[in-house]
Amino acid sequence: MTDRPHLAVIGAGPAGLAATLAAAAHGVRVTLIDSAAEAGGQFYRQPARELRARRPQALHHQWRTWEGLRDGLRGHVGTGSVRHLTDHHVWFVERLTEGFAVHALLGPEQEDPVTVRADAVLLATGGYEQVLPFPGWTLPGVVTAGGAQAMLKGTLAVPGRVAVVAGTGPLLLPVATGLADAATEVVALVESADPRTFVRRPRALAAQPGKLAEGALYAGRLLRRRVRPLFRHAVIEAHGTDRVEGVTVAALDATGRVRPGTARRIACDTLAVSHGLLPHTDLAESLGCRLDGNSVRVDDEQRTDVPGVWAAGEATGVGGSALALVEGHIAGASAAAHLTGTAPAPDVAALKSRRKLRQFAAALDDVYRPPAHWMDQVTDDTVVCRCEEVTAGAVREAVGELGAGDPRTVKLLTRAGMGWCQGRMCTPAVAGLAGCEPTPSRRPFARPVPLGVLARESDHPTEEGPS
Repeated sequence: MTDRPHLAVIGAGPAGLAATLAAAAHGVRVTLIDSAAEAGGQFYRQPARELRARRPQALHHQWRTWEGLRDGLRGHVGTGSVRHLTDHHVWFVERLTEGFAVHALLGPEQEDPVTVRADAVLLATGGYEQVLPFPGWTLPGVVTAGGAQAMLKGTLAVPGRVAVVAGTGPLLLPVATGLADAATEVVALVESADPRTFVRRPRALAAQPGKLAEGALYAGRLLRRRVRPLFRHAVIEAHGTDRVEGVTVAALDATGRVRPGTARRIACDTLAVSHGLLPHTDLAESLGCRLDGNSVRVDDEQRTDVPGVWAAGEATGVGGSALALVEGHIAGASAAAHLTGTAPAPDVAALKSRRKLRQFAAALDDVYRPPAHWMDQVTDDTVVCRCEEVTAGAVREAVGELGAGDPRTVKLLTRAGMGWCQGRMCTPAVAGLAGCEPTPSRRPFARPVPLGVLARESDHPTEEGPS
């Protein structure tokens, strides 16, 4: 296999798996690199093997799709056309005179350096959750909605006994349903948007009847469990001492402001909150790929503007697993065609499906936006940057008294965004409080790296091994 062109696929979620299978089927040698111990990403996260789950499919929909991806990967790994590197945390992709060097840290300690040499790179780095701050959001028992779902899928455990699921976005429905099915009492589903506004987008809805049926299925299951949906509402404060003991919920008006006199308290020991997803673009930015807003810009073949680099899935715009699968397939086939010197054969069905799914994703983005005036409820003593413990008051002082006008200047004046997460969690909040749009991170590395790793030199990157 070593004489075949070599493609490095970063990320083993739906997009990465689809790309790997498509590229391998077209005669390209693929190295699939992922930070998790098992393939599947967040969407197809599986229970730990030690738990010996008897019915893991009960935690998922589209199980047959996952089985096809899993079995296809195993088949290609068995023939040697694909190598799957697990527990490899990619921190930098280096452009060489010929090809690329993918630098990763191996294992849970993330200290052993590994380098993979490839002719081309496909970025399927997925997305991460956005949570906007509010008083009490740092209390134990307040988790992200995706974190609660990952806990349930990966460990068969729930974060608490009585939960409120809140924020905005289609993720809230499956999270609330999963928790309720796992015997957690979900006392409220608090959605700041009004899903009924979908009726104004009949074309996007008509193109995806399966998505509507899926949403209706979740809604029906919640209704049977007597979960209260509160539309155009938001959690404006979490209460408690050692952990969350309750939340205050209030109604929102058409502009996204809290309606006076509507606040009420709901007792709970868990708050699962999410304000949507953001694309992971760190590696793309360090390679110099152009962005459209906060997503990687790609052409019809999922190529970035950097030669030899493709991107697919949430990194090119959050749109769900179905879109990620289609984009991954298109990207993998395109990369293989260019690497083998053959003309890309347009997959008309895939291109049509991608167009419809992107239209649907755009409609979702338009409906499920965080409330426009969420920052009005953020008190000055509310922590915004959890890593560096920077408060909203410090951010407002940097803007109002010190003249900061963008997140980078706020970062220099307050240290907001200088912690372990490198601003991934707090940058949207800092930008909102500063009254400006988030700016590209311009980080040279995608994750923190030990100085000892950076001090090591390698004139000849290897396929796998210490750099």
